Amino acid sequence: MDRVALITGATRNLGFSLAEGLAQRLEPADTVYLTGRDAARVAESVSRLSNASAEVRGEVLDVARPESVERFADLLAERHGGVDIVFSNHYTRVQPDDDPRAVIDTYVEANNLGTTHVLRNFAPLLRDGGRLFVVASRAGSLRALAPALHPRFENLQSLDDVDRAVCRWRDAVRSGRAPGQAWPAWINIPSKIGQVAAVRVLADQRRADDLRRGILIASISPGLIDTGASRPWLDLTGAPQPDEVAGPLLDLALDPSPHPSFYGELVHVGRQEPGPFGSVVASGSIVPWK
Repeated sequence: MDRVALITGATRNLGFSLAEGLAQRLEPADTVYLTGRDAARVAESVSRLSNASAEVRGEVLDVARPESVERFADLLAERHGGVDIVFSNHYTRVQPDDDPRAVIDTYVEANNLGTTHVLRNFAPLLRDGGRLFVVASRAGSLRALAPALHPRFENLQSLDDVDRAVCRWRDAVRSGRAPGQAWPAWINIPSKIGQVAAVRVLADQRRADDLRRGILIASISPGLIDTGASRPWLDLTGAPQPDEVAGPLLDLALDPSPHPSFYGELVHVGRQEPGPFGSVVASGSIVPWK
């Protein structure tokens, strides 16, 4: 069966490199959907993939709007009957001098609620052997959060539960109460934890059937990447470029028999490097949740 791949947030950086890599590695009968919320940037990005083997289609997709995600899922179902590879890679940037209270609504709408919109709508379309990855980071481990806050993300039963937990954090940031509740000042950390929690909840619901059908759902920690979004926050000396990072992620997506222990977990994929909590995480390793 001809394969269908979808990448959200694919007009630049890692998302574009993932789209480019899939377009080169897949077959002419396969289709790669390069998506983003800006039509002009989507069209420009597609025009850059002149060396593609697979067919590349650019589509406008605003993950922050549930109706946009639902409409695109219906389109994929009608055109193809399902999807084989999904990289949920969208990301709204913030800068170090941004006031978290002023940016938290749009940040959560895209990065967190957008992620659960993708999971709700595209996971049911996965065909046998399908892959669905949420690009997160090792900051998605609860070890990055104060222990008193761990119960906020533990024992969640549904994606709705995850959305409610994330929105309670969002409301605390918006109201200025977050520091007094021990939330970290860098809003990226609770956001990534929410993304990883969403993947874990979805995987718990689907595990038995997915493993029988050869489907892999996981969150991915790609390590440090030298991008405009990261440079204001981190020392990226020696960090790889997006196309270097995309390679191991594509290897995992196209691996016909990935290790079953990766299912539902936060997986570090890439070269070895010092972890943010004083450890070194090996390539292809599960990042501890707690």
